[in-house]
Amino acid sequence: MKQITRSVVKKVFAQEQSEGVGARVRRSIGTRELRNLSPFLMLDHFRVDEGAGFADHPHRGQSTVTYMIDGYSQHEDFAGHRGKLGPGDLQWMIAGRGIMHAEMPMHYDDKGKKLPVPIGLQLWVDLPSHAKMSEPQYQEMSASEVPSAAPRAGEPEETEGRDWSMKVIAGRSHGVESPVRSPENGGCWYFDINVQPGGWVFQEIPHGWNAFIYVIEGGVAVGPSDEVHEQYNTLVLANPALKSQNEGDAKHLLSNIDGVRIKNPTDKPARAVLIAGEPLDHPVVQYGPFVMCSMKEVYEAIDDFRNARNGFERAATWRSEIAKPLMHG
Repeated sequence: MKQITRSVVKKVFAQEQSEGVGARVRRSIGTRELRNLSPFLMLDHFRVDEGAGFADHPHRGQSTVTYMIDGYSQHEDFAGHRGKLGPGDLQWMIAGRGIMHAEMPMHYDDKGKKLPVPIGLQLWVDLPSHAKMSEPQYQEMSASEVPSAAPRAGEPEETEGRDWSMKVIAGRSHGVESPVRSPENGGCWYFDINVQPGGWVFQEIPHGWNAFIYVIEGGVAVGPSDEVHEQYNTLVLANPALKSQNEGDAKHLLSNIDGVRIKNPTDKPARAVLIAGEPLDHPVVQYGPFVMCSMKEVYEAIDDFRNARNGFERAATWRSEIAKPLMHG
């Protein structure tokens, strides 16, 4: 079977902006330039300096995926979950019918030693309508538990590429599969890819899924083009299943391998995430952290949160311990 690579159809630079209490984020998905890319609602590349953070706040109707690049962050919710994320650690939280939590940076360890500034990615993924009122759940993995893929010895270069490695956060790549699972009809694949100068990799994408690349460091070229896309750019990939973006005969594509070729034509290492998701065929109505399918459902979410019911019973009295210093100065 032949590898058919997708190309870039839209490029959005992630401008830095304020978010939470004093935090700085580079947001691409979830802006005027790229409101959403079903099932994706938001992508933030965050940096949280001292005196900043994401204090107590609710969610309903979506998943939040937090992936740490450097430094440490702690989290706590009203159901009693509490933990710490370090470099390469992952938290995949399905908010479902309701969760209230806090996400706060760690700038010093238990002995008072200064830690690196927390930097990471947070992705919001819409949930299928049938899963929006499900019970909240977590999938957490330490960096050592996230499986890795690389070119396989003995396999031809035309299928394996060269001079690359990746963390398979969700989905599968080159014989490696992540244990992270998505709700039925709400699939999502997520890869953290490093490509050395002159290297390249082809990654399969399920046919019909939307996909994008976010460049964390260096620069990459995508598909048949040699154009270099640099740091902080989000690259929306063509979806051959959509007639408006048809790159040829879709039937021909189905008999081959749908995916994307990522190259590093520069003289410096490159790092990017490739994320793909199953589009959802329902309206997206969002009010802050509540993401539902109608205004009626959004009003119900707001009302449930304010009145501490239907999943938010503990919201009225709960206050996180980790955000107290921020909230009280």
